[in-house]
Amino acid sequence: MSELLREKINVTKPFMPPIKIYKSYIEEIYNNLWLTNQGPLLKELEANICSMLGLQNFHYVTNGTIALQLALRALDISDCEVITTPFTYVATISSILWEKCKPVFVDIEPDNFTIDVNKIERKITTKTRAIMPVHIYGYACDINSIQKLADKYSLKVIYDAAHCFGTFLDGKSLLNYGDISTCSFHATKLFHTIEGGACIVKDKSISDKLELIKRFGHNGDNHICLGINGKQSEFNAAMGLSNLPFLESIIKKRKHISDLYDEALLKYLYRPRKQKGLDYNYAYYPVLFKSENELLRVLDHLNNNNIYPRRYFYPSLNKLSYLEDYQECPISEDISSRIVCLPLYSELKDDDATRIVKLIKEVL
Repeated sequence: MSELLREKINVTKPFMPPIKIYKSYIEEIYNNLWLTNQGPLLKELEANICSMLGLQNFHYVTNGTIALQLALRALDISDCEVITTPFTYVATISSILWEKCKPVFVDIEPDNFTIDVNKIERKITTKTRAIMPVHIYGYACDINSIQKLADKYSLKVIYDAAHCFGTFLDGKSLLNYGDISTCSFHATKLFHTIEGGACIVKDKSISDKLELIKRFGHNGDNHICLGINGKQSEFNAAMGLSNLPFLESIIKKRKHISDLYDEALLKYLYRPRKQKGLDYNYAYYPVLFKSENELLRVLDHLNNNNIYPRRYFYPSLNKLSYLEDYQECPISEDISSRIVCLPLYSELKDDDATRIVKLIKEVL
């Protein structure tokens, strides 16, 4: 078959449940006329997720970025410094800046690309109020060491766990750690609600505060505090309820493709190190090339064959032009220039994955 006639293969493809399942929920919405404002389907989705992952104080919200902003606001993190990683999606940094805080970058580990805990302490100042690490690609940060530092300096920990739905560490969901963990249910994620996100809060009083903030800061006619509209609709919750029963099979299929890639590519390319005790969700398939030039040659060859990986995550965010100052992070800058995520989704065919491998090898 001519390459030009082949179906375009993107880095990911949203999973769509059988339409009859989704339609049944939509009919329920039409019948009860409850479209938003913490409706019954939203509450059902929250309860089902908590039961599946062993979570408490779970808040299903509009998207992953709002989740981060709500977390900062609920913990009273403002007009201060927040320690974070430059190797992540821009929403992590945007949320910090949007809440009038300064991101202080700590470079990453060269093995699994999460924040280097050995470099955090030297960045802590009297202005530091929080640490916002990222479980990048679904690989776990050094949770115990981060918490020890937070306890030592009385800092809050907000985990950007956007990639972690379905990942467990020592039998416990990665969403259970920190003062607040946030998640994303964007259409590109392995579990999605079209758009959506979540906050998982350790302390019940903070959870109650976040619940108030996400609903404009008022109960009925009693206006209690400044708030925002972080509520999610019943239609999005319906998609979540339709997708959730397929989570196990989605992860299984993604693992199958990842194993296929591993067998063919590990002798040529570097992969992040998976922590001991990590039950991974196969959210992404990142590979590290020897040089940016090699990466660009591979991308060009794949694109010419209608295959479109993505440079997750490029550039290193300490180099954003609109930041106040440049903070050097040489490892992140190097890794971000050489890394790419290959196509990975549950409907990707073995033949297509094999063809992707073949095309990469033609360049290497």
